[in-house]
Amino acid sequence: MKPNILFILTDDQRYGTINACGNDDIITPNLDELVNRGTYFENAYIPGGFMPAICMPSRAMINTGRNLCELDGNGEKIPNCHVTIGESLKKAGYHTYGTGKWHNGTDSFSRSFCGGDNIFFGGMWDHWNVPVNEYDPTGEFDNEINFVMDFWLTNQPQKVHCDKFNPGIHSSEMVTNTAIDFLDKYEEEKPFYLYTAYLAPHDPRTMPEEYLDLYDENKLKLTSNIKNQHFDYGILKCRDERLAAYPREDKVVRKELKEYYAMITHLDFEIGRVIDKLKEKGLYENTIIVMCGDNGLALGQHGLMGKQSSYEHSIKMPLIVSGKGIPHKKVESNVYMMDIYPTILELIGEEIPESVTAKSFANAINGTEFQGRKEMYHIYSDLIRAYRCDQYKLIEFSNYTRKTLLFDLQNDPLEENDLSCDPKYAEILEKLRKMLVDKRDENENMTNQKSIDFWRNF
Repeated sequence: MKPNILFILTDDQRYGTINACGNDDIITPNLDELVNRGTYFENAYIPGGFMPAICMPSRAMINTGRNLCELDGNGEKIPNCHVTIGESLKKAGYHTYGTGKWHNGTDSFSRSFCGGDNIFFGGMWDHWNVPVNEYDPTGEFDNEINFVMDFWLTNQPQKVHCDKFNPGIHSSEMVTNTAIDFLDKYEEEKPFYLYTAYLAPHDPRTMPEEYLDLYDENKLKLTSNIKNQHFDYGILKCRDERLAAYPREDKVVRKELKEYYAMITHLDFEIGRVIDKLKEKGLYENTIIVMCGDNGLALGQHGLMGKQSSYEHSIKMPLIVSGKGIPHKKVESNVYMMDIYPTILELIGEEIPESVTAKSFANAINGTEFQGRKEMYHIYSDLIRAYRCDQYKLIEFSNYTRKTLLFDLQNDPLEENDLSCDPKYAEILEKLRKMLVDKRDENENMTNQKSIDFWRNF
């Protein structure tokens, strides 16, 4: 029988947030176990997004295996012609079940899964009172309620897909409870695909107090690229950047980092409960576990708080593939998160649908030669384009602020030393700028207004 597949997707978890991968400050014993028995990808990226809510296009890319400009809009809906990974696995004989966050429309959820529960159709919410849905095979999920988001400031309700609340149950516990309930009741002969999409560690960063007590903010190490403020390129009034005042003080960054780490440690505990259930049911050894984040987060690096940039902290996330037949190794080659889809299908011996344009990295896992993506192209709205080739990365700001940055990621992984004005790097800068332009049409849809606006002012 084909292996079961557990897909763990976290929200706003940047790279460098797993103890086994080099962060001694953070407590993640269960993610450490996955790393230590599986393949960890040190350079896993997203292409970016055209809107502040990067998670929407990111999750659409992961679930369709398509690049940013190949999505329908920003990924708010996944059209029928874009075959999801859940649909592919259903066709391959899997029982597919989903729980947690689905930011890409109701119809595509029902197409992807045979069942599910505690499904959240949205971007973020109070972790202790998430409006969730039971599975609707029709894809309508037409039960909506009125909800006033901030009743201190407004009396205007908005419509929210909702069948129920789980009052006082943290979102991470809710998703885990649902996954465990599925595993407890699962008796089918066919393999399963269990999609667990957590809302953590996205803000508001609240968690059981015991996890916050594990950390002393004064003992947390701050990276050297923590800055008081970033130059204004058009996002400083966006919601994420208003979570902390300017200038960014170290004590504020430490508080944010403490809460972020505490959320991840709580999340790690809940992931551990799912792993324990797999072991209890005798399923662990025949399950492939894929764990990844949907986008990164700055939390003070470069003077930013959010993920609306093309710096490494915002576009690079953890990616682990662990379980049956997966060797213990670390892979340095570059991959995109959307490459997970064709990789899973190749690992289980299934054909990849024509709608999938991403590239499988199964060869990186099974030991054969793997080069990865030599070039990376990144987008943020109409404000930023970035291009990486080998060790060098070019970031171009346009429209709001015209500015060029050049970094040597091999020698400057925290992107602190801008080389764009150094005569010694003039040839490299010219080459990367030319390549950025040359790769534009391959990576962008020039009918998209955000693309038009960026390149008009480039």
